[in-house]
Amino acid sequence: MARYLGLLFALLLTPAVQAADGCADALDTTVRKLHSQQTLDLCALTRNKLTLVVNTASQCGYTPQFKDLEALYQTYREQGLLVVGFPSDDFRQELNSESDTAEVCYVNYGVTFPMAATSSVKGDNANSIFRALGAATQAPGWNFNKYLVAADGSLIRHFPATAEPRGGELEAAIRDALTR
Repeated sequence: MARYLGLLFALLLTPAVQAADGCADALDTTVRKLHSQQTLDLCALTRNKLTLVVNTASQCGYTPQFKDLEALYQTYREQGLLVVGFPSDDFRQELNSESDTAEVCYVNYGVTFPMAATSSVKGDNANSIFRALGAATQAPGWNFNKYLVAADGSLIRHFPATAEPRGGELEAAIRDALTR
């Protein structure tokens, strides 16, 4: 009986990382798509996928990372990687118009991975995804922070803006997670 009660308490005290519908808790939400009235059901998009969540900005020194994020997505998407971008003006480097932001992403850098509408990613106004990711690791300190979330939400790993998408620790972590 004591063993049963100990197991029950352990289960009750362990934070759930996956919602009943199979989504990672941090990604169990719907957001508006960039420069659109359509929505992105992140639960459906990320189910059974390794997901890389990135806070982005169109006028940042790290903006060229879009090119390598897209290359990463194209390289690993068939193996189960999804990249999702979240433009934000929290660091005052996002364009004022979602139309202009969309042009930078889709036209200038050829982004095909899902991009959410501009939202806050830090502080009290952070969207629910970044509140959860920040609580699990750390809040973004600048644009192009990257959060790698396992399909079941059991692993959330933070990479700073300086982490290059290709050829380094981030890509190695993606390859490792996809082969598990």
